[in-house]
Amino acid sequence: MKAKTRPSAELVERVALALRGVGEQVALLREMIAGHFDLQRTDRMGLDFLYSRGGACTAGELAKATGLTSGSTTALIDRLEKAGYAVREADRQDRRKQIVRIPRKVLADCEAVYEPIRQEMFRLWSSYSAEELELVEEFLTRSTQLHGACVERAGTSRAAERSDRPAGKTQSRSHGGRR
Repeated sequence: MKAKTRPSAELVERVALALRGVGEQVALLREMIAGHFDLQRTDRMGLDFLYSRGGACTAGELAKATGLTSGSTTALIDRLEKAGYAVREADRQDRRKQIVRIPRKVLADCEAVYEPIRQEMFRLWSSYSAEELELVEEFLTRSTQLHGACVERAGTSRAAERSDRPAGKTQSRSHGGRR
């Protein structure tokens, strides 16, 4: 069995820059898709998540994926529904849940936008061995989990900082220091 060698700081930095580049390209692609569907960022995120889930998910899954509160998720679904990009249906197994679904005609438009990208990526990824892809998958999964944990910690610490502030200080600023 081959011993693992520690990567150089330079290699780790190159990987970090490469991942940042992927993130930037994904953001640009998402903006292009948002423009195609004439959607704002949050609405596009919702449509994108629905599409990635085969065209349907629960409202709770959508809330978790977008990081929105339940009220904001309801507003998102309302906007997608009004624009014709989503419909609500009762969950067949649990009537308390709602399924948010992309209508068939919109799903076809999503396919036209996403499928060429998916095919090109599939060709690239298929050029790697199974072992290489398993390593890439593990790396990306663990990186995503760590990133999510960092985001959660940062949000928790910001919320704690806000709750530690005296209420009067915040209020006096909003009134220009006047009482």
